[in-house]
Amino acid sequence: MAAAKPMTKAQIIAKLAEQNDLTKKQMGEIMDSVVALAYREAKKGFTIPGLGKLVVVSRKARDGRNPATGEKIRIPAKRVLKFRIAKAAKDAIVPTKK
Repeated sequence: MAAAKPMTKAQIIAKLAEQNDLTKKQMGEIMDSVVALAYREAKKGFTIPGLGKLVVVSRKARDGRNPATGEKIRIPAKRVLKFRIAKAAKDAIVPTKK
C-alpha cells in the first residue's frame, strides 16, 4: 500500500480558499505574506500559534568524521534555522501513550 503524498502548495491554497470563502488568488497572497513575514521575523522568533515557532539557534563547534574516509574533521560553529513544534501540534498528530 503506497503512502499518501503531502499536499502541494496549490492544493493547500485551494482547500484554505474554499474553507474561508476566499478566491485562490487571495489565499495565495495571504500565504505569501505569512511566509515573507516569517522570513523577516525569524531572527527574533516567529510563532504560528498551535503549530510551532521558527527560531535561529547557535551551534557550538564540534568534532566529526568524514563518512567517506573516516578522517576526523573539525565542524565550525554556526547559526542554523529550526522549527520547534508546539506541544498542541505534537499531541494532535502523535498522541502520547499513557
